[in-house]
Amino acid sequence: PCFSGSVKAAKSPVAPYRLTDVLEHELSWMNTHFYYWSWNMMNSLPPVFGYSLLPPQIRELVPESQAYMDLLAFERKLDQTIMRKRVDIQEALKRPMKQKRKLRLYISNTFNPAKSDADDSDGSIASWELRVEGKLLDDLSKQKRKFSSFFKSLVIELDKDLYGPDNHLVEWHRTPTTQETDGFQVKRPGDVSVRCTLLLMLDYQPPQFKLDPRLARLLGIHTQTRSAIIQALWQYIKTNKLQDSHDKEYINCDKYFQQIFDCPRLKFSEIPQRLTNLLLPPDPIVINHIISVDPNDQKKTACYDIDVEVEDPLKGQMSSFLLSTANQQEITALDNKVGGQQ
Repeated sequence: PCFSGSVKAAKSPVAPYRLTDVLEHELSWMNTHFYYWSWNMMNSLPPVFGYSLLPPQIRELVPESQAYMDLLAFERKLDQTIMRKRVDIQEALKRPMKQKRKLRLYISNTFNPAKSDADDSDGSIASWELRVEGKLLDDLSKQKRKFSSFFKSLVIELDKDLYGPDNHLVEWHRTPTTQETDGFQVKRPGDVSVRCTLLLMLDYQPPQFKLDPRLARLLGIHTQTRSAIIQALWQYIKTNKLQDSHDKEYINCDKYFQQIFDCPRLKFSEIPQRLTNLLLPPDPIVINHIISVDPNDQKKTACYDIDVEVEDPLKGQMSSFLLSTANQQEITALDNKVGGQQ
């Protein structure tokens, strides 16, 4: 089948802030609507294949053949439904699918007093050991995530007066070769209680940024992904009608935009570059803790719940559905076999 006429692209719901993003968005739009157009074309075609299998003369001689024709019609509707659902799933997988969960953090320590009769040097010096561990609450997945996989870095600041300016920091930072672990241990000599501060930086995927205070107040967003921030900017521009009515490529800044971007007028394409200076690393999670050497405190464990985002289990099932082509290949082979016997 063929068609004629002009195809007019729909207006993008997202502001065109980069050429590559505009192309990606428009191609995604065209791809989706091509699938739906194909499906509509299939839906409008008569069931030629079914009728060619059973000529009218046979259908008149065998009234029961109508049941077979009904089965073919049902199969055709089922194929159309599956195609539509596959398109819906493909579009859904392009968007982040996250669930908010609770990560429970456990902080504890042990104290080893000095032993006067110890043979080794370690036993003759009093020491303490700090443990930082955690687990995801209500984790029903078969493969449990390691505790360290939730974080980008962990810094423990010990009392500088006790351990000096060169030995009071304990740092862990994620690298491409990092081996995930269920917890962290820090051991240091000492026989007095120590105040410490834990700085935990979550590993956001996709990356998130803290907004400049002025922009955060304007958009009502504190920390978000770059795409969500640009979407919020575009929504503010539309709501306040800042897009130039004659030249759609430009934004006429109101007094708040002028204070933030320091210009009366700017292009959409300038937003990513200007936004870079307004995006900061997200704030770390700060926990103050006391490493106690009191024997009565050895069994005490401090617990903290942290909000984290994890992949929605449904996303894996949806991906598996799209990748499972074995049944489709079998059905296609049977259709070809039946078609060859006509």
